[in-house]
Amino acid sequence: MANEQTAVTVRAVQSSDYDQWLPLWLAYQDFYEVALSEETTRMAFQRMLDPNEPVYSAVAVQGDELVGFVNAVLHRSTWSVDNFCYLEDLYVAPTIRGGGTGKLLIEWVQRFARQQQCARLYWHTHNTNKRAQKLYNWVAENSGFIEYRMAL
Repeated sequence: MANEQTAVTVRAVQSSDYDQWLPLWLAYQDFYEVALSEETTRMAFQRMLDPNEPVYSAVAVQGDELVGFVNAVLHRSTWSVDNFCYLEDLYVAPTIRGGGTGKLLIEWVQRFARQQQCARLYWHTHNTNKRAQKLYNWVAENSGFIEYRMAL
């Protein structure tokens, strides 16, 4: 169990993080009521470590325990010469939510997107995720867009 008085730091994910990252990743899937295959999970983690992939990840660390993660994808856009940065996944362990860790993870992505000279950083969340929306409404602007999906 993480000590609440130990500061949380954020750093790029490392290959040695997998064993602690995996339970957080699975809890994130549980929250959104999805079950990704082991193959998809391993591929996602490999992509985060591959410098030739446009997928990036950081972890929140408290003491020597991982307590959260954020994943981002850089991609081209027809609306800009520069890439966009999509914050795809954000998860903080329930034991430390509300203490600023989510904001630290978003700020890591913001710095990264600026370093990459991205034109935009954006993300979305489920309309029932009211707790996260409080944070998102504090640090960013709600664009008003609604997402639609089509099965392929």
